[in-house]
Amino acid sequence: MFERIKQSLKWFYHEFGIAAIHEAGLDAYLIILARTCRMFAYGTNALILGIFFSALGISDHQIGLFMTFTLMGDVLLGTFLTLVADRIGRRKVLIGGSLLMILSGVIFALFENFWILLLAAVVGVISITGGDFGPFRSIEESMISQLTTSATRADVLSWHVTIALFGSSLGSELSGRVLHFLQNRDGWSEVDAYHALFWIYAIMGVVNLGLVLMLSDSCELSQAKKIYTQVPQDDNSQSTNGGTVSSPEPLEESHTDRTPQNWIIRSLKWFSNQLAQISPATRSVMYKLWFLLAVDSLADGMVPYSLTNYYMDEKFHPQKSTLGDVTSFSYFLGAISASFAGPLARKIGLINTMVFTHTPSSAAVLLFPFPPYLWLTAGLLLVRAGLNNMDQAPRAAFIAAVVKPEERTAVMGITATVRTLAATTGPTVTGLLAASDRFWIAFVAAGSCRLAYDFGLYAMFVNMKLHEHEDKPAELPNGHGARRIPDEEMELESIADTIDTVDTDSGSEDSSHGKSEPSIVRLEVPDGNQRIRSRSPRRERYVES
Repeated sequence: MFERIKQSLKWFYHEFGIAAIHEAGLDAYLIILARTCRMFAYGTNALILGIFFSALGISDHQIGLFMTFTLMGDVLLGTFLTLVADRIGRRKVLIGGSLLMILSGVIFALFENFWILLLAAVVGVISITGGDFGPFRSIEESMISQLTTSATRADVLSWHVTIALFGSSLGSELSGRVLHFLQNRDGWSEVDAYHALFWIYAIMGVVNLGLVLMLSDSCELSQAKKIYTQVPQDDNSQSTNGGTVSSPEPLEESHTDRTPQNWIIRSLKWFSNQLAQISPATRSVMYKLWFLLAVDSLADGMVPYSLTNYYMDEKFHPQKSTLGDVTSFSYFLGAISASFAGPLARKIGLINTMVFTHTPSSAAVLLFPFPPYLWLTAGLLLVRAGLNNMDQAPRAAFIAAVVKPEERTAVMGITATVRTLAATTGPTVTGLLAASDRFWIAFVAAGSCRLAYDFGLYAMFVNMKLHEHEDKPAELPNGHGARRIPDEEMELESIADTIDTVDTDSGSEDSSHGKSEPSIVRLEVPDGNQRIRSRSPRRERYVES
C-alpha cells in the first residue's frame, strides 16, 4: 500500500512538472512565490476597485477613464523597464517595481481624491483587471526561460501561473470576508473598509520586495549573451581579419546631438532602435502574434474582473461576501485548470492547448449578460475564469520557443506592452456603455473578439516549428523530469544499429585471426551528471553504466 502511494506521488511529481521546478533551482521557487504574493494583492483590489470608486461618488464614465489611464501608465512603465532590464539588471527593475507597488498601496489607503488616486495608479502599480500587468511578469518569464530548458519550460511557466492564481483566489476570498466583517463594526464606513484592504496591498508589496532581493545572479542575462552589438552599415566600418570593426568617431558623434529634438520623437526613435535589435525572423513571427494578442487584450480590457464584479453588483446587488466567494472560487478553478496546462501542452502541443482551452472561456464571455439569475451568471463567470488562464503558460513557452534567448526579455516586454496598450481603450468604451445602460454590449463585443483571436491563432501558428534557436536537451541533470523527444530516440536507435554493424564486421575480422573479443563502444556525454537513455533494447550493450 505504501509503495503504491509512493509510486503515485512520484508519477505526479514528474508528470505535473514539479520536478522541473526543482531542476530550475531556488530562484524559480522565489519567482513563483513573489508572483503569488502580488496576485494575492491584485485579488483583493480586483473585487473592490470599481465598487470603491462608486462608493466615492465617481461616475461610471470617470471609472472607465481611470482604468484606461491606468493601463496607459502600465504601457509606458512596462515598456521602458522591460526594454532596459537586461542592460541595467533584471533584479533592479523588479526592486523598482516593488517600491512603486508599495507606494500605490499606501496612497490608495490614505487618499480619496480622484486625481491623486489616478496619479498613483498611472505612475505606480495597480492592477485593474486582476491580472499581472506592469514590468513584473515579462521579466519573470524571461528569467524562467533562462533558468529552464525547452523540455521543462512549459511546466515551470505553468506553475508560475497556477500558484499565482491560488494567491488571487485567496485574496478575493479574504477581501470579501474582511469587507463583510469591517462594515458590520461600529464606526467603520464602507469606504473605510475599502481603505483597509489597500494596506494589505502595500504589505504584499513589501513581501514581494523581500523575495526579489533574495534572487541570485543566475536570473540576470549571462555576460556571453549581453555582448550584442549592431554592426554598422556605413563606409566608416573597416574589415580586420575577416571581421567588421567600427571606428569610434560615429559613436562620439551620436552622443553629441546638436539639434534638440522633441522628446516624443526621441522616445519613438529609441523604441525603434530597441525593436531593430530583434532579428527579422523573430519579428516576422511576432508581428502576427502581436496583432492577435491585441484583439484578445482589447476584449479583456472591456470586461476586466473589476468591471465584471461591478456589473454583477449593479445587476443583482449581492452581499460583498457572496461576490467575494464567487470571485475566489473562479480564481481557484483557474488555478486548478492551469496546473494541467503543462501536461496537456506536452500531449497535444502549445497552440492546441491555447486554442482548445480558451475558446469555451470566450464563449462564456459572449453569453455572460443574458442569464436572468445570479447563479447562472456566476456559473458563466466560473467557466470563463476556470479556463481563461490555461493559455498563459503555453503562450509564454511558445514565445520562448520561437525567439532567440538574448531577445526574450525585449520580446516579452513588447508583448506585454502591446497587450496592455490594446486593453487601454476597453474600460473607456465599457464606461460609456454602462453610463447609457448598455453595459451588456461590452460582453458581447468582448466575447466576439476573443473568439476571433482563438480562430486566428489556430490558423496562423498550428503548424509552426519550435525550438529552432536552441539545442534540444538530451537529458536533464540528475535524471529528473527528463522526457526525450522522438527524433532523439530515433537517432540513438540508429546509432545502436550502426554499432551492431560494427560488431558484425569486427567479429568477422577476429574470427579470421582465430580469436574474438567483445567490442566496447562508449557514447560520450557532455555533462558528467547526465546520462543518455534510449528505448533500444540493446542499449545496455553499448552504454557504460
